[in-house]
Amino acid sequence: MGRLDGKVIVLSAAAQGIGRAAAIAFAKEGAKVTATDINGEKLKELDGIPGIKTKVVDVTKKDQVDALAKEHDYVDVLFNVAGFVHHGSILDCEEADWDFTMNVNVRSMYLMCKAFLPKMLAKKSGNIINMASVASSIKGVVNRCVYSTSKAAVIGLTKSIAADFIEQGIRCNCVCPGTVDTPSLRGRIQAQPDPEQAYKDFMARQKTGRMCTAEEVAYLCVYLASDESAYVTGTEQIIDGGWSL
Repeated sequence: MGRLDGKVIVLSAAAQGIGRAAAIAFAKEGAKVTATDINGEKLKELDGIPGIKTKVVDVTKKDQVDALAKEHDYVDVLFNVAGFVHHGSILDCEEADWDFTMNVNVRSMYLMCKAFLPKMLAKKSGNIINMASVASSIKGVVNRCVYSTSKAAVIGLTKSIAADFIEQGIRCNCVCPGTVDTPSLRGRIQAQPDPEQAYKDFMARQKTGRMCTAEEVAYLCVYLASDESAYVTGTEQIIDGGWSL
């Protein structure tokens, strides 16, 4: 018996990092997982894992999100992972950077929640998990202006959905990691003028002496997706190794 036996789960950004780790963890616990991403080549790596089917979807495109929702009679869990990290202060953030970040980090979740929530309401049961961050309304972080703003919005969206639909059997929580060692992070480090120093800067803020792993975040997501967390809604689940202390 798995902790998620029979649960139907849809998630975004499943090709790598936290999304990939969560898709695999969900499937191992018995869930029927639809793993989506815009990176079809990386997404194919999940093909063949029992319990996972993959589909290329751009969650910033309403028509693609609506089409994805129509393919499912119902879902038990929706996990919104897709996100983008912009580096810089407000003075480094052009309008195009602001719009792109808000589109990927917030509007995509709006589209996904709006498309799948009616199916949950029809069953009077549903569970939404949104990927936020400690870099948000929780903690001010240098050079994360628009990213932190977008993730603060995700926390607000999460609490709003939780409050609006709690009496209709819907739960909504968000996960707020600190620094997670993912391909995305490694790519951002390499993109800096001095990658070696950028890596040292990331490590200097790790109070435990190491970064979080994607698998550790996935374990938390399994808990939130399971009935073990049935009394948990509207929360920010911080997993940051004490960074926000």
